[in-house]
Amino acid sequence: MQLTIDQFKQALPDKVKKSINQELIDKINVTLSNPDMYEAYRDNLLSYTKVMADGRFKVTDYVNAVKYVSHKLMGDSNIAAYTKTFPDKYQRFVQNGVDAKDIASYVTAYNKSKLVNLIFEQTLVPSYVLNQDLYQKALNVQAELMVTAKSEKVRSDAANSLLTHLKMPETQKVELDIGVKEDGSIAALRATTLELARQQRLMVEAGAMNAQQVAHSKLQVVDVEAKEI
Repeated sequence: MQLTIDQFKQALPDKVKKSINQELIDKINVTLSNPDMYEAYRDNLLSYTKVMADGRFKVTDYVNAVKYVSHKLMGDSNIAAYTKTFPDKYQRFVQNGVDAKDIASYVTAYNKSKLVNLIFEQTLVPSYVLNQDLYQKALNVQAELMVTAKSEKVRSDAANSLLTHLKMPETQKVELDIGVKEDGSIAALRATTLELARQQRLMVEAGAMNAQQVAHSKLQVVDVEAKEI
């Protein structure tokens, strides 16, 4: 199944989509015409489009770089991958009598180019994923040593290793500490409130006010400077 314009546009960053047309897609499909490699070409072409957002690269340069990296991932040497990616260019080198060392220099320069290396970065798989089976085997060895080793030190080291690698994730406790600094305005407000309550209690006891009047009375604080708390 050939690459369609919609498939390619969907994978590309927005700033590049406008430059895609059917003529370009036809050229890409011709470029990726190797029946043995077409599927790998197409999948890689759609997978690594993020690199197009990291620099100003031509789409045709991107297609060529994907071809080159695809051949490298299949185990080809730099010169073999370059020859398969740029057969016409390589033939011109040969016909023009370009020295093999000079051709190798051109190939090395291309292999070190920014676009090629950005694509290579996209293909890398973290080592802990690649070696997950070895990680489990190592844990099994440590567990066996912890139980069966004759040396107490070996058993202790194996146990400590397992405790280190299998410990529960640490729960991070987030505490919100809110502090209010008491300054002169708060102290004055507290003193005023206490004095008002004392006067109201005396007035109620003397019969000058009743409970309802006390409840509806307003607190007035005079000459208290507002400060930021």
